[in-house]
Amino acid sequence: MGHGKETPRQKMIGMMYLVLTAMLALNVSAEVLDAFRLVNEGIKNTTEIFTQKNKTIYKEFEAEVAKNEEKAREWKERAFDVRTQADELYDYIQNLKVTIVKQNQGKNIKENPALSEKDGKIVVDQSKVTGENKTSKTTSFLIGNEKNGKAYELKEKLNEYRENLLEMVSEEDKKIIEAISSSLDTSDPPALEDREQKTWEIKHFYEIPLGAILPILSKIQADVRNAESEMIQYLFNQIEAGSFSFNKLEATVIPNSNNIIRGNKYKAEVFLAARDTTAPPKILIGEWDSVRKEDGSYDVEMTHVRDSLEIQGGKGIFEKETNSTGSFKWGGIIKLMGPDGNYIKKPFEREYQVSPPNVVISPTKMNVFYVGIPNPVSISIPGIPAEDVRPSMTNGRINKVGPGKYEVKPNSSRQNCVVRVQGKVDGDFRSYGNQEFRVKDLPTPTAKVAGKAGGDIRAEELQLQSGVLAKMDDFLFDLNYEVTQFTVTTTDRGGYLKELKKNGYKFDQEVVNWFRDNVSVGRKVNFEDIKAVGPDGREKDLNPITFTVK
Repeated sequence: MGHGKETPRQKMIGMMYLVLTAMLALNVSAEVLDAFRLVNEGIKNTTEIFTQKNKTIYKEFEAEVAKNEEKAREWKERAFDVRTQADELYDYIQNLKVTIVKQNQGKNIKENPALSEKDGKIVVDQSKVTGENKTSKTTSFLIGNEKNGKAYELKEKLNEYRENLLEMVSEEDKKIIEAISSSLDTSDPPALEDREQKTWEIKHFYEIPLGAILPILSKIQADVRNAESEMIQYLFNQIEAGSFSFNKLEATVIPNSNNIIRGNKYKAEVFLAARDTTAPPKILIGEWDSVRKEDGSYDVEMTHVRDSLEIQGGKGIFEKETNSTGSFKWGGIIKLMGPDGNYIKKPFEREYQVSPPNVVISPTKMNVFYVGIPNPVSISIPGIPAEDVRPSMTNGRINKVGPGKYEVKPNSSRQNCVVRVQGKVDGDFRSYGNQEFRVKDLPTPTAKVAGKAGGDIRAEELQLQSGVLAKMDDFLFDLNYEVTQFTVTTTDRGGYLKELKKNGYKFDQEVVNWFRDNVSVGRKVNFEDIKAVGPDGREKDLNPITFTVK
């Protein structure tokens, strides 16, 4: 609540009341009476909002008692006493309104269209009230001939209600005192110059037409509910006022890291975020569970205690050797002595990951990617699981093929690639650096027949070969190049050139017959115009091969 600072609804009630008093200075025309009805309905609607809000707070009292009866019972009883007083005063004012309407229009409710019954109580419909411009009966009833009317009794009840509420408030809580005193103020208005001093009763009810009396009484009912709301909210806050100066206790665990390299030590500080230096906590490590107590409430208890932490500066220090890899859970209960002598218990659970040690060694002169093939790459960040590592690159694509395993496919050899790596720590991805790689086209393979790129060869050996093959000598990748064409030449005994062109790499029957008819000891056999296609789809010109037949 506002506690001295008015809420928008309270301001609205005050504004409507100012409009009401201003209209009282005018002639009571039909238009003014219509305005009174609108003001009354607005005040009644606002009062209903206060009533519903108060019901919610009373339910919260019952919930607090269910959780801790010893702590909340006293404040609930005080709040429910406020509710009783507020209801009695509200109903008393409602009975005044009903009586006034009965005096004006008839005492039988069935014959009075302005009165009806709702939820066991009589309500007033001001739109059906007649004689709203009359003043005599209301003045007689509320003020009386000898100032002994109901207005004086109403003032006494308001004063009693106000004083009962203020008795529940500590003298130090100035704001709530000011809020209640202002809401239920029955002091006499200031005296005007050359005029007789008016009392609170005369100001509000003397010679006031019936059409204005009803909104005035509705406004006082709103004040009653508003004061009730301020008071029960104040009492609800007192449930925790006798505890700690903070309103929430959280079990806090700060590890050195949630991702540990095997062999390193996992270390964490365990403490309550708010604490009393004169009452250090007790921290038990192990398994815990919720247990039902005899009174029906629930508590947490340790089912298996593995350790009790040493407390340093209000913090428990948890340490654990990491001799194996994997995911590990741990937890326990923090116990802190409360002001009432009972322990406040807060359970907690945490998890950490132990990863194998890892080192990345990258020779600076061999950091090369080749265009047209998947370049295998291992990427890892020490202390971070493989699933929480996210690489990216420029001038190409990088695809994951397994835990920590990737394939890089550069787009072009005209520019280098930069591989960037991010790791997920505490839910966020952070950059762990980048590395630049040179990009090259695939090297040209060597054309060979019988595993040779030239030299001596027997005619029989040549005829037994399957074809011209392309081989990658001393290359780290296992690549397959396929020869797409070749030309074989030799000279006959007369010195004339013999030539055979073939598509593909195979020595088919035509080639074998050509060898038999044209190749003999001492002759030179040349393989020229050899072309091959690699995994990148590019065609390459290969080296010629020259054999001397033995």
